[in-house]
Amino acid sequence: MSQQDDTQYQLDTLAVRAGHTRTFEGEHDEPIFLTSSFVYKSAEEAANKFQGKEPGNIYSRFTNPTVAMFEKRLAALEGAERAVATGSGMGAILAVAMAYLKAGDHVICSRDVFGSTVGLFERYIAKFGVVVDFVDLTDLAAWKAALRPETKLLFIESPSNPLAVIADIPALAEIAHSNNALLAVDNTLCTPVLQKPLQLGADLVIYSATKYIDGQGRTLGGAVVGGHQLLEDVFGVVRTLGPSMSPFNAWVFLKGLETLRLRMNAHSQNAQALAEWLSAHDKVEQVYYAGLPTHVGHELAKKQQSGFGGIVSFEVKGGREAAWKVIDSTQFISITGNLGDAKSTITHPATTTHGKLSPEAKEAAGIREGLIRVSVGLEDIHDIIADLSRGLDLI
Repeated sequence: MSQQDDTQYQLDTLAVRAGHTRTFEGEHDEPIFLTSSFVYKSAEEAANKFQGKEPGNIYSRFTNPTVAMFEKRLAALEGAERAVATGSGMGAILAVAMAYLKAGDHVICSRDVFGSTVGLFERYIAKFGVVVDFVDLTDLAAWKAALRPETKLLFIESPSNPLAVIADIPALAEIAHSNNALLAVDNTLCTPVLQKPLQLGADLVIYSATKYIDGQGRTLGGAVVGGHQLLEDVFGVVRTLGPSMSPFNAWVFLKGLETLRLRMNAHSQNAQALAEWLSAHDKVEQVYYAGLPTHVGHELAKKQQSGFGGIVSFEVKGGREAAWKVIDSTQFISITGNLGDAKSTITHPATTTHGKLSPEAKEAAGIREGLIRVSVGLEDIHDIIADLSRGLDLI
């Protein structure tokens, strides 16, 4: 399937076929090009490729056929012109920051983002003279008030991790563009199966491919998706600074994309059932899942998403002691900070994924001691519920 043909196919076909350019061997499956460099027929050919006068592969830090296949397939699923792969999800965010920000620039970031994203902006990007302000994801007035002439980037997650806060993406895009700024959306929890931020007005979409795109907890990777010319600066960062995706990992992600819709629908179905069960449990104070009609972002999520995803967070009565008891009482759910796996995982955000935030930042982001996050996997939902019941029955 050539890239020009992508628009005539549906998502499931693109997930299996897009981006595969066969070699002269005519292989059926995508090959893994485990090579650091490429050989040329002549010095002239080498010179032309290095100077960009002739297309072709140069060095696997920034041109590798397997990585290119993954980039083309992901871009096709997103309905985008281009994707640039990176070595991790955080590498993708770093590449965006390095590509579009300089000393004196201003960033507005949602408080409802992954803890490491806060750390990247607050502790590292800020060291280079970039000013970062954090605001409430859903407070549009606060976003407008935070704008400055030097604001260059608005950064959000939607749905957010771990509380499933939903952003009004079209409204935030309008706010950004009114100031000639970019809107970047971390779409890791939805993937292009459940939400397409570019169609809602975003300029850049960011993924931790480590999560649902892989879906098996095997490899690290990330990607930035958007317009061809806009992503040229991101490509330049990857080429020069080297936060690159390995060819083997790209091949793993290609396999993950083939089953992405099937898995996301199954994750969403299990998560909906778990959220409804937790909502009725007398030891649970609150459930955070946008699929529940009681969730404050439910109606907005219905407009922007085709499903609600696989992350369910809930607060138990009794704070950290009770939360840890629930976590420690599970028998098969994996106690780990990762998410998006076929295997269900469970963690205590206040002491793991968001543990490095200050107490004030945790409180502002709603990360309380009784909060538990479950990445709902593909096991039988009755078994998942039974595993969580063990600890809940003890508190």
